[in-house]
Amino acid sequence: MKLYYSPGACSLAPHIVLRETGQTADLVRVDLATHRTEDGRDFMEINPKGQVPLLELDDGRRLSEGAVIAQYLGDRVDNPSLMPRPGTDERYRLLEWQTFITTELHKSFTPLFNAALDADAKRVLSQILLKKLQWVDTQLAERRHLLGEAFSAADAYLFVVCGWARFVGLSIQGLSHLQRFLAEVGARPAVREALAAEGLLAA
Repeated sequence: MKLYYSPGACSLAPHIVLRETGQTADLVRVDLATHRTEDGRDFMEINPKGQVPLLELDDGRRLSEGAVIAQYLGDRVDNPSLMPRPGTDERYRLLEWQTFITTELHKSFTPLFNAALDADAKRVLSQILLKKLQWVDTQLAERRHLLGEAFSAADAYLFVVCGWARFVGLSIQGLSHLQRFLAEVGARPAVREALAAEGLLAA
């Protein structure tokens, strides 16, 4: 398999899932500004959406969208904590969190990276996003991870998305439960391996 990624982008979430499951894939770095892979190919020809992650399977088929790739990777191994089995309540809870992170958090961060957006607009959008993160903080008050005690694919996604706060000037220091969560997830061996592989962790 090949996982097309950009360091620290949302592709980091399925990369973490990949390592949590013990599976391997060749990593192909993509420059999202030029849409070129590290070996000079036009990424738009590989994925016309122009976005990472993209997972190329052994037979050449390709999967896009991080939440879908995480499900595919999780379903290939027997780890019901990381990726609960289809049809279970836990699976629907995981999908509920994956959808919330995608639509309410991930997409709320996106405009904050846009240099064309003025400071006033970013301030308003930041406050809306912060309220959503405050709600997430309350959900982590009585549980170690999003689904309970065990780490799941949704936790990988939340870890990645919340990591963007420092790049857009959004302070989440007051969210103590979320801070505890981020520290614990960031210390996981598979997470550190993924960060190191993407050049995001000092040697």
